[in-house]
Amino acid sequence: MPTPVIHCDDPLAAPLQSLLARYGLELERVPPDSPIPGSFWGDTEAGLIANRLYVRPDTPLHSALHEACHYVCMDPHRREGLDTDAGGDYDEENAVCYLQILLADHLPGVGRERLQADMDAWGYSFRLGSARAWFEQDAQDALAWLRRHQIVDNASNPTWALRQDVTAVQQEVP
Repeated sequence: MPTPVIHCDDPLAAPLQSLLARYGLELERVPPDSPIPGSFWGDTEAGLIANRLYVRPDTPLHSALHEACHYVCMDPHRREGLDTDAGGDYDEENAVCYLQILLADHLPGVGRERLQADMDAWGYSFRLGSARAWFEQDAQDALAWLRRHQIVDNASNPTWALRQDVTAVQQEVP
């Protein structure tokens, strides 16, 4: 029998709130069986409105991390009017998936391997057949995107910074 995915009511998800706070995101817990505000997909999926991430006890941790990473990776203009639909293009979506895997390493007891297994169990689809294969063998473009936007450093560690306007970032660099 496959291991169930980690949900937001699992003790392993307890550090999520402090991780999100590093990005200025607030975690809002919704009562069981209530609709999740800002959920693009509905059902148990996490929701985003402004700087608030909404989850229920049955929301998968990978969904919460994915939506949080959308917040981190979107440009300031989209972040300013954020309500449910994070938008973004193909490259940004790949960067979101990559970043959520990196952030799992900052949740003790979770880590990237477990999150990748949860992503596979939930039905994420990657060309190489699994989240782990994609991350290890086919995600160089996603990592380059995260570095270009200074969301991760050259050692692939989170900088704990939100994506900024590329023009403003370029102007600040001497």
